[in-house]
Amino acid sequence: MPSKKLGSPEHFHRLATSPSKLRLFMLAKLPMAYLAGLKVAAISEERAMVTISYKYLNKNPFNSIYFASLSMAAELSTGLLCMAQTYKSDPAVSMLVVHMEADFMKKAVGRISFSCEDGARIKAAADQTKITGEGVTVVATSIGTDESGDKVAEFRFTWSLKAKKRPSS
Repeated sequence: MPSKKLGSPEHFHRLATSPSKLRLFMLAKLPMAYLAGLKVAAISEERAMVTISYKYLNKNPFNSIYFASLSMAAELSTGLLCMAQTYKSDPAVSMLVVHMEADFMKKAVGRISFSCEDGARIKAAADQTKITGEGVTVVATSIGTDESGDKVAEFRFTWSLKAKKRPSS
């Protein structure tokens, strides 16, 4: 049976899928994501899905979702997978986006779902930095689809993960 202990990926998954805990976290740490209306639709070891719906606060002059709001949703879908591997880890691991690329295929209207399925690659990178103490980068891809299943955008985020050094005794 998978570990449910504090600091395990499964514990983080439970926190991330709790609507009230997620809203409090976003309000405190990601206020723009909170205002844009991001929601975690699903999270597992392999995959995370975040949704964003067209609304007044995230619209652009072209009656679609502003690209920066789409970027937040896409980044969160990759970042959740990173956070699951670094949450309360020993040694502690810092994470930072160091590069992003995006392609847009279609106007984003309605509800857009961003899905990242790079959990195994992210776990391998997190495990590597925990063992070696060296910084590691990993590219995570998030695909955004609309309600009819059409691809709206594709984002590629390069995450830098680095285990923090333990203080010398």
